[in-house]
Amino acid sequence: MDSLNYINNGNAAFIDSLYEAYKQDPQSVDFGWQKFFEGFDFGRGAQAPIVSAETPDHFLKEINVLNMIDGYRGRGHLFAKTNPVRDRRQYFPGKELETFGLAKSDLDTVFNAGVEVGMGPSKLRDILQMLEETYCGTIGTEYHYIRNPIKVKWFQDRMESQRNKPSFSAEEKKLMLRKVSEAVIFENFLGTKFLGQKRFSLEGAEALIPAMDSVIQKGATLGIEEFTIGMAHRGRLNVLANIMKKTYKEIFSEFEGKNYDEDSTAGGDVKYHLGFSTDVEAENGKKVHLSLCPNPSHLEAVDPVVEGLTRSKIDFKYNGDHTKIAPILIHGDASVAGQGIVYEVLQMEKLDGYRTGGTIHLVINNQIGFTTNFIDARSSTYCTDVAKTVLSPVFHVNGDDVEALAYVINMAMEYRQVFHDDVFIDILCYRRYGHNEADEPKFTQPILYKAIESHPNPREVYLSKLMAEGVINDAEVKEMEKDFRSLLQEELNESKAEDKFTESIPMFAGAWNGLHLATDADFNVPVNTAVSKEELLTIGKKITDLPKGKQFFKKIEKLFEERSKMVNTTQTFDWAMGELMAYGSLLKDGHPVRLSGEDVKRGTFSHRHAVLTLADSEDEYTPLDTIGGGKFSIYNSLLSEYGVLGFEYGYALANPNALTIWEAQFGDFFNGAQTIVDQYIVSAETKWQRGNGLVMLLPHGYEGQGPEHSSARIERFMELCAENNIQVANCTTPANFFHILRRQLARDFRKPLIIFTPKSLLRNPKCVSPLADFTDGTFKEVIDDTYADAKKVKRVLFCSGKVYYDLLEKQQVDERKDIAIVRLEQLYPTPVQQLAKIRAKYTKATDFIWVQEEPENMGAWPYLYRKSRTEEALKFDIISRNESSSTATGFAKQHAAQQLYIISKAFESPAGKKLKDTVKKTAEKMAVAGAD
Repeated sequence: MDSLNYINNGNAAFIDSLYEAYKQDPQSVDFGWQKFFEGFDFGRGAQAPIVSAETPDHFLKEINVLNMIDGYRGRGHLFAKTNPVRDRRQYFPGKELETFGLAKSDLDTVFNAGVEVGMGPSKLRDILQMLEETYCGTIGTEYHYIRNPIKVKWFQDRMESQRNKPSFSAEEKKLMLRKVSEAVIFENFLGTKFLGQKRFSLEGAEALIPAMDSVIQKGATLGIEEFTIGMAHRGRLNVLANIMKKTYKEIFSEFEGKNYDEDSTAGGDVKYHLGFSTDVEAENGKKVHLSLCPNPSHLEAVDPVVEGLTRSKIDFKYNGDHTKIAPILIHGDASVAGQGIVYEVLQMEKLDGYRTGGTIHLVINNQIGFTTNFIDARSSTYCTDVAKTVLSPVFHVNGDDVEALAYVINMAMEYRQVFHDDVFIDILCYRRYGHNEADEPKFTQPILYKAIESHPNPREVYLSKLMAEGVINDAEVKEMEKDFRSLLQEELNESKAEDKFTESIPMFAGAWNGLHLATDADFNVPVNTAVSKEELLTIGKKITDLPKGKQFFKKIEKLFEERSKMVNTTQTFDWAMGELMAYGSLLKDGHPVRLSGEDVKRGTFSHRHAVLTLADSEDEYTPLDTIGGGKFSIYNSLLSEYGVLGFEYGYALANPNALTIWEAQFGDFFNGAQTIVDQYIVSAETKWQRGNGLVMLLPHGYEGQGPEHSSARIERFMELCAENNIQVANCTTPANFFHILRRQLARDFRKPLIIFTPKSLLRNPKCVSPLADFTDGTFKEVIDDTYADAKKVKRVLFCSGKVYYDLLEKQQVDERKDIAIVRLEQLYPTPVQQLAKIRAKYTKATDFIWVQEEPENMGAWPYLYRKSRTEEALKFDIISRNESSSTATGFAKQHAAQQLYIISKAFESPAGKKLKDTVKKTAEKMAVAGAD
């Protein structure tokens, strides 16, 4: 119907021509006209009392009525009574009859257009009333922009047949009253018993609680076995208590500070950031598992984590069936409109690597963000307008109407199960107090808060309605409140009587059973990650043998011929083969492997080729699928870092037995996902006692490609290292890369692993590993020099990553056996004892120097320098580029000169022999730092 403009096209000749065409072939005219002419013929055949049915004027008014119906469906939400505390903005044109070319004198005229809304030929008055009730009550609906007519009709049939009026039994209404009462009384109880403490109360939006309860009940009847939930802090304690069934005693103990354990290494977090999981029993007797993810104050950061966790469970717990589990994201109005991560997550929903079968989005629309009015918080009409980018339907609901909200969320749940799409529900409500309970909102919103002060809470509104209907009486209400307040007081008394409480959710339960929190000693235990020669060669042959009958690009065929030679002839493997064989060996052991990121199938540097696209079609062939055992999943992601890294973190959270990897296109692109790094990857174990084994591959290396394509910001990760929270590595051999990937799943604990991966080394003939390095041994945290003569060494160069090969070339060309080069493969946890042993080995050495390509204020040096205050083994001099505000130069010649100086300075004689004047000038010109 969107394609029709009835007013402009409304002339008798035009309509007559359409009608004649319709009589010849109904399919020859637009769908909307088909519906109209069906109703017109039906009305005439039924001998309906049509006034002047044959006159062009009436015919045109029939079109105008259809246009009115279309207008209400498309714009009725603009005039709905959805705001409980202030008048809505006015929109023009409005919904007056004159807008549609009609008048009050037409109200008693019967129009066949009533067929369109399921009423049959009806008076305009009745059609108008039906449209008002359906589209302009306490529910406003946006769905008309959806391009699938089946979905549009699905909504129209359900809403118009019921006029968007809920129909609940008396028992169901009492249950909703009980839930909204629990929400209101709980907040009131906290406010009076813990004066001045922050709780980010739900007051003003308490209808969320019966709505959440309702969607769980509805989901259970539709086959849902689990919900994963993400939300910010407002209302979180209420959801934890009254939906998740976290005991009131536990929450009160948190307010009392009794969850602090001085013997624990955990730092904890504020109570309104914490997560929880539980099983609840629905009214139909079915168990439903609920998981509320922990979330920092970085609003919406939890969104991709919830989606990734959900997808992981879909893959491994529910065998790919997304109708068994659903994500629910609870947003704030300011954050859903202002945070770009919302858009990133929405764009994931229909992509193969990230789909979760549709998300229920609930927006607690306080109409204010912190102190910012909505007119200053967004340009769009609604805070939910981002939903339209992916054609998700949006419901706007008056937060005072408990039944309307329950009715809408049930419909949303059904729509999700049928069409597997996202649905948004915008709950128009208010915030009773300021941003927190100690804040004064009248400083910036005096008029709004004057209205809020005198406005009854949702419980009072709903209670009045039910008492007027005779559903409940005053005695029942008083008994309900008395019992609940007594329960809360009992729980508070018990919490005060106990010295402390024990966290009810163990850190290592469910999928994490059998794993444990790592100690310092765990990191010093070697892990056997070797694979037998027979097994490795079998894997190698499978992943290098291209199937017959498929046409591949010549370059691919040549590449795989070279890989086949590695397996069958040279038995020496490059970086790509080392990586692929690591995946293959893990798959063979039954571990799932998942890799996602921008262009990961081929690899940014065209090295991986884990997935091959045929030359004569878009069909793909994945060699690792021939291994069997675990499932191999690899996805080229959307151009997103924040969203995708958060998703993969959530994916790894749910399945610690899968190798989950995110690869950045270039290392420093993780900048866009710094929130996930800071709030989850490096700190979640300390804050929320939740482990994770995610691997991040960040291409790094100074090769003259400019500031954005050189550094993966090693220094940022190193400054975040503490308490064995993460692992940071910069491997220099394919075999060591192979072993560290296998080690990630071989240990009985999980830690995030950040690996700085190479670019030019991918094709460096020296960056290869013999078969023996894969079939014997383990990951080497430090690799000592095998070329220098230890008895003659006067200078020891310590380095990490690609610069090793530049130093190695200089060492061997100049035959410098008096200078040793030691590779620090694992930067953190730093293998201090191993470094100390190596230093002790070189008894005649007087110079111990850290050499890095990065500027002095970047790379690993700032961390090493800081730690050298307490660790003698880390006391080095430094050779590097000079400190800089930019990671690297964008001029190739300048880069080459800087690199030349670093290498030349590293091999200057220990006695301090002066460099040639040309190199000195280069140093002065390029501003490079060097050891004296």
